Amino acid sequence: MSQDALRGCLSGERVVLEPLQEEHIPALSIAVSDGELWNLWYTSAPHPDEMKTYVEQALASEQRGEALAFAVRDRHSGQIVGCTRLMSWDQTHRRIEIGHTWYAKSAQRTGVNSECKLLLLTYAFETLDVIAVEFRTHWHNQRSREAITRLGAKQDGVLRNHRILKDGTIRDTVVYSIIASEWPSVKQNLKFQMRQYLENQ
Repeated sequence: MSQDALRGCLSGERVVLEPLQEEHIPALSIAVSDGELWNLWYTSAPHPDEMKTYVEQALASEQRGEALAFAVRDRHSGQIVGCTRLMSWDQTHRRIEIGHTWYAKSAQRTGVNSECKLLLLTYAFETLDVIAVEFRTHWHNQRSREAITRLGAKQDGVLRNHRILKDGTIRDTVVYSIIASEWPSVKQNLKFQMRQYLENQ
């Protein structure tokens, strides 16, 4: 992934996606503590004590050209409320994945996720010129599955016994995607969702 091309902020009305830096570690540790997200066994959110390693690994992935990680800042409060990543960019087949996404409990169902996805999807389809954007989540993460479906993504399938988690349990992974022909209607829907959130504040 070309870091020179991607290394800027993506800004919306509700959030700013800031390129992840080590300076974000304290704020991310606070954000992940809102709801104790690490205790949700079906998520990959780190414990605050693991945040430094988490960020270092994300930055190392960037250096290898495999991903671009963002800290999510709420423009209203000015607080960092989560993390997300562009990853697994297959330039030959023009596919990319959005993943490693988590938000503080107080930022969930507030429009933050919708605008983050609008910014990332717009970048993926309209700048990187991909033909498909993929999402993956744990079979048991019902909230994540509902959020992905609300975006307009369609389920492609289930990868059974796909990953062994750090607690030893085995994850079945549900795979979703949005393809280029669907993007105009998905974009319109996400903008509509954002207008509703903003009007109701």
